[in-house]
Amino acid sequence: MMVEYFRIYFLYFSYFYQVILSVLVLCFVFPQPLLARTVDPEVLELRREMAAMRQEMQAMRREIRAQHATSSHQTISHAVHVPRTVHLTTAGHEEPVPVFSEEPSRPTGPRAPVDSRLITSDGPVQSWADFKVATTKNETMQIGGIQVGFPKGRPTIASEDKAYAFSIGLLAQGDFGGFLGAGPKRGEGAGNFNKFTENARRLRLYMSWRYKDWVVNVTPDFGSSSVDGTVGLFEANLNYTGLRNTTLTVGYFMPRMEEESAERSSGFEFLERPTIVDLVRNIAGGVGRFSVGGEHWENRWLAAAYFTGQKFGDRSKDTTITDSQTGGVVRVAGRPYVSKDIDVHVGAGATAAFKVNENKNGRQYTFSDNMEVPLGETSLLTSGALTNVSQIWAAGPQLAVRWKNLLVKGEYYHIGVSRGHQNMGPELPSLGFDGWYVSANYTLLGHGRAYNPKIGAFTTPGVDYDFDPLHGHWGALEVSGRYSVTDLYGVADQGGEGINGNQQTVWQGGFNWYPNQHIKFMLDYAYYIASRSKGASGNVNLFGRNGNAIVTRIQASF
Repeated sequence: MMVEYFRIYFLYFSYFYQVILSVLVLCFVFPQPLLARTVDPEVLELRREMAAMRQEMQAMRREIRAQHATSSHQTISHAVHVPRTVHLTTAGHEEPVPVFSEEPSRPTGPRAPVDSRLITSDGPVQSWADFKVATTKNETMQIGGIQVGFPKGRPTIASEDKAYAFSIGLLAQGDFGGFLGAGPKRGEGAGNFNKFTENARRLRLYMSWRYKDWVVNVTPDFGSSSVDGTVGLFEANLNYTGLRNTTLTVGYFMPRMEEESAERSSGFEFLERPTIVDLVRNIAGGVGRFSVGGEHWENRWLAAAYFTGQKFGDRSKDTTITDSQTGGVVRVAGRPYVSKDIDVHVGAGATAAFKVNENKNGRQYTFSDNMEVPLGETSLLTSGALTNVSQIWAAGPQLAVRWKNLLVKGEYYHIGVSRGHQNMGPELPSLGFDGWYVSANYTLLGHGRAYNPKIGAFTTPGVDYDFDPLHGHWGALEVSGRYSVTDLYGVADQGGEGINGNQQTVWQGGFNWYPNQHIKFMLDYAYYIASRSKGASGNVNLFGRNGNAIVTRIQASF
């Protein structure tokens, strides 16, 4: 068609060129007035040629209009039957101009269950293949050879082939609440049980550098304790993901041996882990633990093993450490039965400190924890300071069953403490402690909790539609209940003369609301009972204590 248009323009140009040339010739050769008379044979011949050219151009116009109408009809018919394919335009090298893909805006629902879960900041490290798929699915901006995007809301800069990448994630948790009826008995210390207080529980910036299957993670934590103002390191490690469904890790890491920890802190049913889980994970694991190992997963099972050392910051907190800890963490999990409405998880975890840190007081270890409420309160549960510790280990089973929107799970762990000889004295007895919990969770709105084989644990409810009350969309809502018991009494005077371990029981209930995939609101109530122990600091638990706590958490994760 373009050829026909060029022919018309050429004829127009030739026509005017001949007219102007003829007039100029006549003017210079025959300047008399008679030259334009109609009887002049040259003028008559020129007029006949012009008329013939006009007729030819009109015929060509009619032919082109007919061809254009036919072509337009075929194009419309083809567009009806063939979907339009949208491609991302790549900017040129000479003048890099931002070009956006022409995908529609990100929908707020409905979402399939697999795409509706809360965004987990500290999820498993992606392989290079998974990373390329994830970044391709999301809208990106390309500037020259650089791609900028937000896969799952996380700012990510990547090279065009996605071999190099850098991303930043976030987990922010703010707690506020207080204690009711937690006053001391006569003769006891008051302890720290605020009627109303606040705490920045976790403020983590997840920074990740990638070169293909090699990934470096560095995550500072500006809220790493139950007391505001504590700054620490969550992780700093190197990972290799080039083997199928496998992640190999070296550096400061958090190896996980329990189902509760495998859920990740952003996906907990309650504010914190059950007490027994918190105690056993810190024997040779926990946040910022030097680790060398890896894990492998399949659709029906997962296995993980790590050799571990001391925690980040141990030697700065205690400059008298002369021999650092070594240990290990192992976990196996499986799904013996899976159907649409039923999912069964069975697993086991084990951990051991082959030797604990040795300082000026020898090898000592103290088990202690709060009431599963992170508001800076005084710990009532304690084993007392255990001396001459040679080894500590813990092991136990995990069981969870989902039926539709109902999830019931529990874990049990036994802790063993081996001790050596006192200086110039008899051998100290070995100790055994126990703890367990059981919890029930039901999803009221949204998709129910589901199993994630990559972590060997259950994930958060799914948000079908983002919160939009004008259209009847309320996000996801779940209700949970939990009962936990931890017993740290082994033998009399285990922590010194007159100092025994004690027992703690916690009843909890709570609601979690997810307006979208990034925001979470939690409301927890806890009732705790702690038996007496002289080992608690400040003589706050000479006769046993109990009380209540109500806490709210606001969370954002990207």
